[in-house]
Amino acid sequence: MKKLLILLCAFIAISATAQKPTDKRLQGLDTFVNKVLKDWHAAGVSIAVVEKNKVVYVGGFGYRDVEKKLPVDENTLFAIGSCTKAFTSSMIGMMMKDGLVDIDKPVRNYLPDLKFYNEFLNDHVTLRDMMSHRTGLPRHDFSWYGSTATRLELLKRIEFQEPSAQLREKWQYNNFMFMAQGVLIEKLTGKSWENNLREKILTPLGMNNTVMSVVDMEKSSNRSTAYDVRNDTIHAIPFRNIDAIGPAGSINSSSKDMANWLLTWINGGKFNGKEIIPANYLYQAMTPQMVTGAGLPAGENKDVFSALMDLPGE
Repeated sequence: MKKLLILLCAFIAISATAQKPTDKRLQGLDTFVNKVLKDWHAAGVSIAVVEKNKVVYVGGFGYRDVEKKLPVDENTLFAIGSCTKAFTSSMIGMMMKDGLVDIDKPVRNYLPDLKFYNEFLNDHVTLRDMMSHRTGLPRHDFSWYGSTATRLELLKRIEFQEPSAQLREKWQYNNFMFMAQGVLIEKLTGKSWENNLREKILTPLGMNNTVMSVVDMEKSSNRSTAYDVRNDTIHAIPFRNIDAIGPAGSINSSSKDMANWLLTWINGGKFNGKEIIPANYLYQAMTPQMVTGAGLPAGENKDVFSALMDLPGE
């Protein structure tokens, strides 16, 4: 059986009726997914399975609204979170192809309003560094999370964020660096990050249900409800508006739409034979750029690891 790529857009809650796939290779998928929903106290999930240049299966399981018993389907909107980052950097890749930016030049050549904690970072941080989470800055997420600051106000806060490592010394996840990429896109095009995304990616890929803010998501009649779990019971909670940090994580999409995004990546950046993501950027984006960490065991496994390391060599 050839390898299948599965894209899951999941949410916290309980299980319900399932849509059975017709492809024999996916026999039992509905039973498996419903068990996962039950075990994880999850309300619903939307799944797309793609193979080469076609969608093998797309459908929903469980509920988008548990109280009203509204089922999830292939068009149900879910927050895709930090998967948004790949959309933002792909637009940088398009600008790179057009000669508007060099991702290995200091980013302040293109966005002078972006200032870092010291002059060394100002003179050396590149777009590639920002894309690769290797600027030396830790997350500093409390500086934006729950804030009512605008995107440009958040950009100014970067100047006061102290690095915890040297540039390119270690991988440290950072939402601010992707927000800043969005501001760069806005400055160089004269259009909002949202309009650029709609024009350059969503419309060409037929991702017509996808929206880029909680406000627009809540206008949809087919959207997931937000939940958390308390004492193995799910509870509806309000969505938090994160539009200001949007280029780092505000897209809301469906499995049907996201299947087209996945098809584009596994087909060399092309969708229906037309290049959407420049091939040169795509191959770099799929190539390791920074070591994320050694992943050494901790806790109880640490003693076992230490004992193994003490064994005599051959």
